[in-house]
This record gives sequence, C-alpha cells and structure tokens, in this order.
Amino acid sequence: MLAILQVTFPFFALVLCGYIAARQRLLPFDAIPGLNTFVLYFALPCMLYRFGANTPIAQLLDVVAGAVYLACALLLVAGVVWTSRGPRIGWNDAAFGALVAAFPNTGFMGVPLLVALLGAQAAGPAILTILIDLVITSSLCIALSRLDAAGAHGAEVAAKNALKGVALNPMPWAIALGGAASALQLEPVKPVGQTIGLLADAASPVALFTIGAVLARSQHVAAMMQHEPHPWRDFLPVALVKLLLHPLLVWGAGHAAIAAGAPLRPESLTVMALVAALPSASNVALLAERFHADTGRIAKIILLTTAAAFLTFSGAVALLR
Repeated sequence: MLAILQVTFPFFALVLCGYIAARQRLLPFDAIPGLNTFVLYFALPCMLYRFGANTPIAQLLDVVAGAVYLACALLLVAGVVWTSRGPRIGWNDAAFGALVAAFPNTGFMGVPLLVALLGAQAAGPAILTILIDLVITSSLCIALSRLDAAGAHGAEVAAKNALKGVALNPMPWAIALGGAASALQLEPVKPVGQTIGLLADAASPVALFTIGAVLARSQHVAAMMQHEPHPWRDFLPVALVKLLLHPLLVWGAGHAAIAAGAPLRPESLTVMALVAALPSASNVALLAERFHADTGRIAKIILLTTAAAFLTFSGAVALLR
C-alpha cells in the first residue's frame, strides 16, 4: 500500500497545489480558462495521441470492453436520476448529478496515473472509456437535463448540441489520429514528434494543477450563488456511488461477461474498474454552470470525491492490481 501511495501522492499533491493557488488568489480566476485551453487544446491531445499511437489498435477498438463499460455507465445514470429526482431536484440537477457520478476524471488524471501504476498497457482501455464518456454518457446526461424545460423536443436538441460539442472537442480526434497512426505504423517526422512529446510531457502536471484551480473556482462560484447549505443527502450518496458503487459495478459486470464466455481480458477489466474508481471529472462543474444546474451541489461532489480518492483509489489499486 505504501508503494502505491508513493505513486499516487504526487498526482493528488498537484491537484492540491492548484486548489491552494486559486483559493489564495496566487492564480487569478481569470487565468484558469487559459490553463484549460492549454490543457484541452494542446497538451492533452498530444498526450492522448502519443498513447494511442503506441497502443495496439485492437485495445482501442475492444468492443467487449467498451460494451461492458458503457452498460455500467448507462445503468449508473439511470439509477442516480431515478433516485435523485424529487420535489427539490428536477431533471436538470438529477441529470448532472448522474453525470458527475458516472464520468471519471480519466483524461486529466486517469491516463497518466494508471500508466504510472500499471504500465503503458493501461492506456488502451483507459482511452476507450474516455471516448464512451465524452460521446455517449455526457451527451445523454445533457439531453436528460433539458427535460424540465422543453420536454422531449428540448432533449433532442440538447443531445444534438452535445454531440456537436464532442465534434469540436480535440480529445476524440487526437485519440482517432493516434489509433490511425498505430494501425498504419506511422511516425511523425522528428521535429513534429519532438514538439508532440514536449506538449505531451506537459499535459499531466498542468492538467492536475488545473483540476485543483477549477475546483477552487467552482467552489467560489457556488458560494456566491448559494443561499442555503446543501443537506448531506443531496451530495454524499452521489459521491459514494462514484467512488464505491461505480468500480464495483464495472468489476462485477466484467466478471459476469468473462463467466459468460465474452473475450474480455482481465487486464482490461482491471484498468476499467480503476478508471471507475477515479474521482469525478472536474469539467462537469463547468458544464453544470453553463446549463444552470446546481453548481454548488456538483462542486461539492467533485471536491469530496477528489479529496477522498487519494485513499479510496489507492485502496482499489491495492485490491485489484
């Protein structure tokens, strides 16, 4: 366990550094979008391209692994929405609560952390889960969030806009280009490859620092908008679902698939279960703010899962590795 904590500590320490820097205004809130832009449009796509290009194409196109992970994500979304909706929580807040429960912080944190823990072979299954969460899980939850306002028609429009947003997101395209390079055994010319390498090497530390800064900013925005404190039942159960139920669900579904004869590699299942054990994606707070959901509730869930994951994720690694 100590050896695992020695690997995970620097990752969570960088998140804490970003949180403190933004909380103490050493990093102005106005600078955070610039950090996000660098990570999302430059560093992270290069990192994902490099991992994709160095990963066998069969791992990136593992239909069985993708089906297992997607089924668990859909089941989780349905369960959280069904249990959350009520007089105080409508479709909008229930949908974003489901998204924050089902969408791990794989891009900014998970891929480099899992590669550091398990080796380069962990990149393929982790990248596969990113595609599923970006394209399907987030689009579905955004569509569900619109059912309060405009019914099914509004949900259809929201789903189309969400897919349009995915098309403009550079991460899926970087993964696709990396997969194509892997399949065709292509390598960029040396100066381009070195540029990609420099940006890829910057992705992990800057992304982790940015997670902390985004959490501090989200907490500040939520405090400005919040009039009454959230009861624990509005956020603690969702945080527990994310950190405990999600990985257990993926692990159980994967073993059921293997028992049924599905060609799912145990190594891929381990990576997917650990992806599910990651804290909630920090960009869900930005989406919640954009779609006028309860940002305070979402920020609390993300902050709680990120803080607790230092121990829960490390524990999951100790059990599953």
